[in-house]
Amino acid sequence: MTGAGSLLPLRSRLRELRPDAFGADPSGERMARIRRSPNFADGVFQNPEGARTRPSGSTLEFAKQFFAKEQRVRRAPTGTVPVHPTTLADIAKPPATGLRLTWMGHSSVLAEIDGRRVLFDPVWGERCSPFAFAGPKRLHPVPLPLASLGPVDVVVISHDHYDHLDLPTIRSLAGTGTVFAVPLGVGAHLEHWGVPADRIHELDWNESVKVDGLTLTATPARHFCGRGLRNQQHTLWASWAVTGPEHRIYHSGDTGYFGGFKDIGAEHGPFDATMIQIGAYSEFWPDIHMTPAEGLRAHLDLQGGSPHGVIMPIHWGTFNLAPHAWAEPGEWTKDAAEEAEQPAAFPRPGEPFEPAGRLPVTPWWQPLSAPLAHPWRTPQSPAVAPVSVGELDLAGER
Repeated sequence: MTGAGSLLPLRSRLRELRPDAFGADPSGERMARIRRSPNFADGVFQNPEGARTRPSGSTLEFAKQFFAKEQRVRRAPTGTVPVHPTTLADIAKPPATGLRLTWMGHSSVLAEIDGRRVLFDPVWGERCSPFAFAGPKRLHPVPLPLASLGPVDVVVISHDHYDHLDLPTIRSLAGTGTVFAVPLGVGAHLEHWGVPADRIHELDWNESVKVDGLTLTATPARHFCGRGLRNQQHTLWASWAVTGPEHRIYHSGDTGYFGGFKDIGAEHGPFDATMIQIGAYSEFWPDIHMTPAEGLRAHLDLQGGSPHGVIMPIHWGTFNLAPHAWAEPGEWTKDAAEEAEQPAAFPRPGEPFEPAGRLPVTPWWQPLSAPLAHPWRTPQSPAVAPVSVGELDLAGER
């Protein structure tokens, strides 16, 4: 056989070799809706402000920093991360104040808000990768098995990168009856993995859905998407504002700093608590992840420019994804929050707390970290030699 027909068996075989974790590309009416989005132009989703989504600078320089032995040592804890032994009893009793957050590591957070339970970016897998044998591996175990988490009213996904959308976790949750709120296009992955279409709420930026008395709004973010070998930019990325009868919370997903935080805060805030990405930053990709200084600035923008509510740093401590030192995001967020007199929570993974109650503030990471520079603490001192790529970003903002 010759011609195009002879390629069909080969294409079929190639599709069979495609890892299931790659998910599925949007098609049909879903793709038609994507093309109608005001945020989709020139065949791809666009950022609210221009952003370089590929590493900038010299690949050789990045490789030197990322793979240098002394830097690799700094990117992991020196001992065992003190995971809180979370049990269902910890989170079975309703929060006294009506709002409780439990950071499960990285960007995974269980938010109990006004009698409902929202699970953000759940990743229970051992690696954030399409492969079980390769890719960034956990630096600490999950605080409790997913099956022990109890019922969840809605699962919220910020975007489709592996450290936020995890195939085995989604398949486990697909059998629980929970509904999903996801950015436009991400529903294709979920349906491919067994989530019924009628349990998926797929939103463009500034669209909202009501779930059991909560209003969930997909808000803009400055990032990108993609799971397969080709990144077609056909799935959207988002941050999320969740509003209940009494409380408001915000989850940043992954994002670079941009002026839109002020607009989000004006429309949906101020917030009782924000969960802000402050890890995996680098001067090689400054537009798509925030430094601790930028994360604190984003929180203040969301709150109308003044300290308010509680900031909880996320996207750090669990996976090694950038050249900076492992504990740097937590340490520098603590510095930045103290400088701004902004209340901040630093729970151990799995440690529940109520933003209106006593906050976890012990710097539990310090005994597990090599010494870190404190650029926030020495504004008048001679420059300290940077300990990582990320420190250059923060030092430049002083």
